[in-house]
Amino acid sequence: MIISSTLGGKKQFKASGVEKSNGYGNGEFLPEMEEEKSTDVVIVGAGVAGAALAYTLAKEGRRVHVIERDLSEPDRIVGELLQPGGYLKLIELGLEDCANESIDAQKVFGYALYKDGKDTTLSYPLEKYSSDVAGRSFHNGRFIQRMREKAITLSNVKLEQGSVTTLIEEKGIVKGVIYKNKAGEEMRTYAPLTIVCDGCFSNLRKSLSAPKVESPSCFVGLILENCELPHANHGHVILGDPSPILFYPISSTEVRCLVDVPGTKVPSVANGEMANYLKTVVAPQVPPQLHNAFMVAVQKGNIRSMQNRSMAANPVPTPGALLLGDSFNMRHPLTGGGMTVALSDIVLLRDLLRPLHDLNDAPALCNYLESFYTLRKPVSSTINTLAGALYKVFCATPDPARQEMREACFGYLSLGGICSYGPVSLLSGLNPRPPHLFLHFFAVAIYGVGRLMFPFPSPKRIWLGARLILSASGIIFPIIKGEGVRQMFFPATVPAYYRSPPVY
Repeated sequence: MIISSTLGGKKQFKASGVEKSNGYGNGEFLPEMEEEKSTDVVIVGAGVAGAALAYTLAKEGRRVHVIERDLSEPDRIVGELLQPGGYLKLIELGLEDCANESIDAQKVFGYALYKDGKDTTLSYPLEKYSSDVAGRSFHNGRFIQRMREKAITLSNVKLEQGSVTTLIEEKGIVKGVIYKNKAGEEMRTYAPLTIVCDGCFSNLRKSLSAPKVESPSCFVGLILENCELPHANHGHVILGDPSPILFYPISSTEVRCLVDVPGTKVPSVANGEMANYLKTVVAPQVPPQLHNAFMVAVQKGNIRSMQNRSMAANPVPTPGALLLGDSFNMRHPLTGGGMTVALSDIVLLRDLLRPLHDLNDAPALCNYLESFYTLRKPVSSTINTLAGALYKVFCATPDPARQEMREACFGYLSLGGICSYGPVSLLSGLNPRPPHLFLHFFAVAIYGVGRLMFPFPSPKRIWLGARLILSASGIIFPIIKGEGVRQMFFPATVPAYYRSPPVY
């Protein structure tokens, strides 16, 4: 029986029952046992990470079978801002044409930060790069669909719609996956390496890691139409009460608004509580240039919400399998760093796998790929730590020490020079250096103490300054601990850092 699934109405992919097509474009059919040996890598999920990985590994000559739950265009309210560091990785992967004018992607050159009626602009340090290098913002679904379409232009990519239910494991080694195809039939596919990229709601991550998922807040999403941002081609961050509000372009005519709501519950959309909350609490804090468009968007009622999640990478190395993307590691989406981390991981994994012609020795491969977890740390830990720390600093609080830290952060970034481009280069993925992050974070705290001591210190101000330093430590040190102090700051002392490819 032939099963068909479509991608954007353009391509068809076929799978069968007992006799299975090898799926690589040559029309041959293989017996069951031979089919099991015809795939090098099984990828679970074809989102940003899965689609980019499929194209990347196939370009390296690997035979790739991708299984995606839903091949229709995704419709999400996050994954819409790619930092310049992520765009550079996209160029390395040969996928930059997936984030251009073909999907009405917009260039982003930095941020505008608002607090109490004041604003400051923070530009990405792009002087040494070509004019094409900048951040990119777009509709997430369009970006993913373009990458899927590009992946299937390669004859050694098989993209199939299906829901993966279980990893196939024999004697502690993952051999492949069990999945249900579009017709609901249970299927099996085998490969020496299975890479799980099934997103933030992954049902497989518990088999390959020890996850500790936190849910600090929710995002409420709106689309503003036909309005001009106060600072063109910039993301806008309003340090609102109780937490930040974001605006950024996602097409030439649309601006995404994300309202952060702390906690795990949001006002009900159905009974009008959410609309009332947006009109009475959020609207007064929106920049005047966007106020009317914001109110029109609320009135239209197309209000969506999603839970924000944070999860430090805590892998359990398993022969034959690997986690990647949001199924592996998440951070608060305030700083838009998730896709940059995922694409950086893909470049690293490609380079690690490149010397290997044979992936069949699963224990040796697993031992070698332990280096991946250390080598990824400069980029991932910088972006993860900054996302977690900035979210806590940017949220309003009744604590006077935290209030001072918030004021100090806005003041420090407004100073310009190294105080501006230093933190922005970290945020953008252009300077993934954890020590620099640590220094800038405590420079903000020391700047805050200096503000308190001027013009004359008093016992009350000295005590508040001491509490500010303690508060800053209480924000950043738990995040660093979760990332791993040794891997983050002293990676060269980790034995896995020096792993060499298996020799056959």
